[in-house]
Amino acid sequence: MSKKPVYVLGINAYDHDTSACLLRDGEIAYAISKERITREKHDSGFYQEIIDYCLDAEGISMDDLDLVVRNCYILPVEEMERRLTFQGALFFMDEEERAQASRHPLYFSKSDRVVTISHHLAHAYSAFAACPFEEGAVMVVDGVGSYRSDVTEEVPPDGTPHPLARESESFYKFEGTRLETLKKVWLAPCRGFFSEEFFNMAGLGALYSRVSTYVFGNWNKCGELMGLAPYGRPDRIKPLLSLKDGELDVPDWTEEFNQPWLPDSSKKWEASPSMPHWEDMAWRVQDDTEKALISRARWLRETTGAKNLCIAGGVGLNCVANGKIVREAGFDNVWIQPAAGDDGIAIGCALYGHLAILKQPRSFVMKHSYLGIPYKDEEITEVMGNRLIRLQTTSKVSTDICGETARLLADGKVFGWFQGRSEFGPRALGNRSILADPRPGWMKDRLNARVKHRQPFRPFAPLVLAERAQEVFEGEEESPFMLIAKRVRPEWRDRIPAIVHVDGTARVQTVSRETNPRLHQLLEAFDALTGVPVLLNTSFNVRGEPIVETPGDAVECFLGTGIDYLALHDRLIAKNRLHGILAPLMKSYSEMSAMIRKGLNEE
Repeated sequence: MSKKPVYVLGINAYDHDTSACLLRDGEIAYAISKERITREKHDSGFYQEIIDYCLDAEGISMDDLDLVVRNCYILPVEEMERRLTFQGALFFMDEEERAQASRHPLYFSKSDRVVTISHHLAHAYSAFAACPFEEGAVMVVDGVGSYRSDVTEEVPPDGTPHPLARESESFYKFEGTRLETLKKVWLAPCRGFFSEEFFNMAGLGALYSRVSTYVFGNWNKCGELMGLAPYGRPDRIKPLLSLKDGELDVPDWTEEFNQPWLPDSSKKWEASPSMPHWEDMAWRVQDDTEKALISRARWLRETTGAKNLCIAGGVGLNCVANGKIVREAGFDNVWIQPAAGDDGIAIGCALYGHLAILKQPRSFVMKHSYLGIPYKDEEITEVMGNRLIRLQTTSKVSTDICGETARLLADGKVFGWFQGRSEFGPRALGNRSILADPRPGWMKDRLNARVKHRQPFRPFAPLVLAERAQEVFEGEEESPFMLIAKRVRPEWRDRIPAIVHVDGTARVQTVSRETNPRLHQLLEAFDALTGVPVLLNTSFNVRGEPIVETPGDAVECFLGTGIDYLALHDRLIAKNRLHGILAPLMKSYSEMSAMIRKGLNEE
């Protein structure tokens, strides 16, 4: 009789990027962010859908779980749920979710198998417990973590921070399953319009989010801010932060920063006369952040003597800073959690449960982030059987989907590429991607105009055969999770201009045969045709929407954009002449239905 697996469920609860991760005997079986199911970007709230997603995929129930570990950075989960019983907070739970939660066994659970841990501790476990190193150092930097009074790890003497100070930076060393906290940097409580305005606090990630709010009207546009930074003029703005004897100094903002983007402005963002100022602000905060992070990483190496560094926390998604840490901080190896933001908290919670509570040995290495459920060919056939889809498309099952796709890509066609299990984290890594030929300089503008509908300054990323990466990009390190920016070698910049950013860099994903054999085969086929082992890659979505999860999501995005072809597993799909007639009618009907629903809800 076979032994029953040990199941641990990790949950990032209630706050933005609500997510779940299911471990089976210490290895990730499935992980998913709520936004992929609900189609609401950075979705928050209760976690019924994502738990069901993981349990249904594994074919188990709540009764089969040995342990549940949760985190909510705002408050401990138990206190958060108490607050939500008497406090209206639609961002965290609307009326429908309140009813859903009231029937769920995890809501107000008193079970000793349900545990809550603090925020940076979960980030730290998501990094070191999934990395390929036996020992090393961990750096966690994000916008805001748990209150000092809610931290569940043992913290070294650090003065007497206010009980309502929040985590900003945390530094650790690890060996095997043992994790030791070395230092924490706290965000002191601040005055503001609302208490949750962490971006007004004096912290590294908080400041980056403050500039994001200033430039884009949204604290969570840090990726766009990083892309805008190379357009700024160096040193036109005084430093926004500095390190003095290891202490972070963030001066007060003054009246000179008086050009915030107002989302209700009648002018388009791109047409604002404040654009040069915003570009300079982006350059300044990126440069300040890079210098601070490199200084922190060097201190951590000198303090621990470690050769290996792991990184997590939202600031760990800054691939430009990551590239400089890799090259300049002095570590032999750097590993960054692919879901470094708060969706990755679910992974950290689950791994904490496995290692720290169940006292199991480390055995798992996160070699890829393809953690969604595998959709069956029968599900694709069912989607394509829809009458409206049949009227607008032609499709066939290909015996050489990689070869046919490579030929069409080389001919300038844009592809939606849907294969295998979806990626966990914010980056499309070749299973839910839009692909194109990187050789034409006009391809970037075409994708922005016809498909992505996003700001023209934002770069597109390259996929490259891992064994050819050093030929095209500078640096020996692999970058399987698209988390390290590399310089494009001068002799290649004119050959693949669509993926070269204005500063000569690219956010590289190296593709190996081991982790994604089909994507590797596609790159080999394209290389054989063109002599270029690189493809342009961007996430399979349009601006403001999550990356597609299901075959139905993929078809909907394909039909609603200027994507030329769609590869769903081995099925090659094209649009026919009727699509040009039906698509505008369906869009008008959808918009009218949305208006009617909105009107009914307001009555």
